[in-house]
Amino acid sequence: MTASSHQAGTLAATLAEVRNCTLCREHLPLGPRPVLVADSRARLLVIGQAPGTRVHASGIPWDDPSGDRLRNWLGLTPAEFYDARKIAIVPMGLCYPGRGKSGDLPPRPECAPHWHRRILEQLPNIETTLLIGQYAQRYYLHGQGARHKNLTERVKAWREYAPRRVPLVHPSPRNQFWLQSNPWFEQELIPALRRQVRRLLDEW
Repeated sequence: MTASSHQAGTLAATLAEVRNCTLCREHLPLGPRPVLVADSRARLLVIGQAPGTRVHASGIPWDDPSGDRLRNWLGLTPAEFYDARKIAIVPMGLCYPGRGKSGDLPPRPECAPHWHRRILEQLPNIETTLLIGQYAQRYYLHGQGARHKNLTERVKAWREYAPRRVPLVHPSPRNQFWLQSNPWFEQELIPALRRQVRRLLDEW
């Protein structure tokens, strides 16, 4: 068995475990349904928040208006975005966490510490990771991002992290006001992001 085939086998076993996870079942109003995409060949990793009800129902990550906007930001067709050989999608919370007073609840805190390291260790070809929203940024930027007081500051400082990591605001329609208030995001960050994503996919 070659190293790559062994790695693929190990990842497949891990993903089978993930999809049978019941770690926080008692906290999930719709029950466990982990939604993720991972292939050891992927070069781009997307880490968002947690599935919404629509994604929970379909089992397809970013299968909602937020996903439409994200794919537009990346300059990708759905076929390109969902090509697991090129793009891995591993949210901070793998299951729908339920709804709170002002929208969906945060990702379950048990999820990323329990699963992410095991999954990401088996994605050796990742060159760029998109950290979408405050939960992914707080978890993965650690002390590096501590000097930035909030999400806007972290995203505005994207050049300090790129190309290895790119902090992004969540593409939810709820953030339309933020996008209107921060025109630099779509004028400066998005064109650079599209070039990086295209380079990764074209060189695959």
